[in-house]
Amino acid sequence: QENMCNIARCRHHRICFSSDEVNFLVYRYLQESGFQHSAYTFGIESHISQSNINGALVPPAALLSILQKGLQYTEAEISIGEDGTEQRLVESLSLIDAVMPDVVASRQNQQNQQKQQIVKNEMQDTNGEEAVTSNVTENMEVDGSIEIPPSKATVLRGHESEVFICAWNPTTDLLASGSGDSTARIWDMSDNSASPNQLVLRHCIQKGGTEVPSNKDVTSLDWNCDGTLLATGSYDGYARIWTTDGRLASTLGQHKGPIFALKWNKRGNYILSAGVDKTTIIWDAASGQCTQQFSFHSAPALDVDWQSNTSFASCSTDQCIHVCKLSVEKPIKSFQGHTNEVNAIKWDPMGNLLASCSDDMTLKIWSMKQDTCVHDLQAHSKEIYTIKWSPTGPGTPNPNMNLILASASFDSTVRLWDVEHGQCIHTLTKHTEPVYSVAFSPDGKFLASGSFDKCVHIWSTQSGQLVHSYKGTGGIFEVCWNSRGDKVGASASDGSVFVLDLRKL
Repeated sequence: QENMCNIARCRHHRICFSSDEVNFLVYRYLQESGFQHSAYTFGIESHISQSNINGALVPPAALLSILQKGLQYTEAEISIGEDGTEQRLVESLSLIDAVMPDVVASRQNQQNQQKQQIVKNEMQDTNGEEAVTSNVTENMEVDGSIEIPPSKATVLRGHESEVFICAWNPTTDLLASGSGDSTARIWDMSDNSASPNQLVLRHCIQKGGTEVPSNKDVTSLDWNCDGTLLATGSYDGYARIWTTDGRLASTLGQHKGPIFALKWNKRGNYILSAGVDKTTIIWDAASGQCTQQFSFHSAPALDVDWQSNTSFASCSTDQCIHVCKLSVEKPIKSFQGHTNEVNAIKWDPMGNLLASCSDDMTLKIWSMKQDTCVHDLQAHSKEIYTIKWSPTGPGTPNPNMNLILASASFDSTVRLWDVEHGQCIHTLTKHTEPVYSVAFSPDGKFLASGSFDKCVHIWSTQSGQLVHSYKGTGGIFEVCWNSRGDKVGASASDGSVFVLDLRKL
């Protein structure tokens, strides 16, 4: 199970290899194997000398170690069932088998057939209690009447690698997306064209006095409040600010390593970022300068969220949450209680309650008024990847609706919570793979969810019923609503981005 979660996290946080890193590992392997001439030739042809990798820090036999781990992950993916139970492989995979999709698929089918036989045998011994199992199967079927037809979906092609994030402009129908191809893109969806215009925002770095593609993933992006500027964070360690016409306005370079999260404050004068270098930074958006850097985490910072225009919370793989404020040297509050990595944090719309989710399978609610959590919500059976508050309750555009919280988990479910009472009000169970993203519609009446089963589901937040469904061509990393609530954008592992038009459905 741990291997499966590592696979999933690697897919999104992108703890993976650039071409430079692969070349360096091959180069080192040739050296270690005694092929000095081949190593020299390969090093020249692959421009190893131009790499910024410190070879002294790379342990011997690194390539073999990577291959072994990759083989273990593939075996784990085959041998672990949807319910998290482990089943022994019929036989070990060879290295070549592990990279052949047909072989992997056939092994998975073998495992599934074995499990189905076990379930069938168990059902015969339950004295007529098989109705429970048949209900589960029926619950996984999608009613044809709620499927969104292809005519209501616009598929946007252009990215050359996984698309990890997407976000609508808050004032116009511009959809931004960020990918492993070291680009962000802005898609103009305002005229509902089947082939909308796209702006390509290439993320480049200075090398040898010239600008070259960074070859690093775009990990995060966020629009400012009036939709005039887009900020992006990259695995190359730089944050960037872009105009809506695709021009690079500023490059923010202070992090020493990949940026995992990035957010504008409501006023639009500051940008907040979190990085693998264990720090969080507040940037002055106008000047592009670092206003203050916070170094309180002891491990990579995974997420940040503004509480106000000058205070924010951050979380980390160190299991801690810190609340910091501009011009204050130390955290004004720290929350401890999670027993594993804290994946995401979100303040409620009023900035009173902070929700956090973790690999420890719990969801916790915190208040600045106390040190211990207000609620410790334990219902998910696997890691919780992300959370979102509804745009409802006091101080929101929907004050007459109750405030709820959504959580998305690797257990393939989404849960809706009544935070006031600390109770789960709906469990949404149609997905069959880890759920990476959830997003509320602007009116709070619907929730979109995206999973690695390639499906985007849209649910009623009042009844918990599935109202619309669409299956794409790749695992879904992100879902988002436009400002009017009539379009849902989604980004996927196969490089696709798509927009669902919910009008007249």
